[in-house]
Amino acid sequence: MSSLVVDLRPLPLVSLNDFWDAVAEPCGLPDWFGRNLDAWFDTIGTRGISEVIDAYEILVVRATPTGLFAPGNEDGMRLAEVFAQADAARLDLEP
Repeated sequence: MSSLVVDLRPLPLVSLNDFWDAVAEPCGLPDWFGRNLDAWFDTIGTRGISEVIDAYEILVVRATPTGLFAPGNEDGMRLAEVFAQADAARLDLEP
């Protein structure tokens, strides 16, 4: 199974805007990408938005459980839920 692995662990992700900035280039997001959770689900779940992501069977995003993904961060929890709903994408929270 081919995987696109995007490692965000070295980056200080505090907000969703930080996340969108961090994934835009490695995921090949178009300039018109909506930078919201619905647009992200369309990209990783439905597909057809990013030729880069679509070239792989699965997208794996690695991040640390701090900042955006710290326990209790509502934006991080909603983003993690989007990953959980997508069959061909996974969020790995690693130290």
